[in-house]
Amino acid sequence: MRRSGLDQWKKIVREKMPHLSSTQAVVLALWSFGVVMVGSCGLTSVSIFISIILGVLPNTARQRLREWYLDAESKKGAKRKELDVSTCFAPILKWILEWWTSNEKRLMLAMDATTVKDIFTILAISVVYRGCAIPVCWVVLPGNKPGSWRPHWIKLLELIKDGIPSDWFVIVTADRGLYAHWLFNAIKNKGGIHF
Repeated sequence: MRRSGLDQWKKIVREKMPHLSSTQAVVLALWSFGVVMVGSCGLTSVSIFISIILGVLPNTARQRLREWYLDAESKKGAKRKELDVSTCFAPILKWILEWWTSNEKRLMLAMDATTVKDIFTILAISVVYRGCAIPVCWVVLPGNKPGSWRPHWIKLLELIKDGIPSDWFVIVTADRGLYAHWLFNAIKNKGGIHF
């Protein structure tokens, strides 16, 4: 039963993420299916679950999952390539919006900056839906380092622009700490989208 569910999920991921190679789409399907079924995003938990479904050793499943997020130089094999995850942002947003009813052409996005101690700062834009925030684009920056977030926010807005139909009304929310005239103007001036 779970194997047939995984096979169906692989097909859906390939359909919704046509820009991914076949291998990238399959590993993304393994990851996402495993996370949902196990209820955890831990590599060990997902690897064990996937190994049982596929009938392979846990370390084999683990290495396959690790290949998804490693840099090209860190991967095994001569033809390995790195995935630019930002190419997935607009397709993720389009996929989410397919679940909206046809007469509902409104969308709320939340912009958020989260720090993980002094290690990372994560800038993310999420779709707000039924009290949840579904991340659709993000960038992970070194924590506690000087530098402007401005180019990162502008790039994130550009990356998701094509995922929003031009006739939709979009509301963007942010913390008070993110208020800046340039950010307001960047949101307001996204061509064809009514931010």
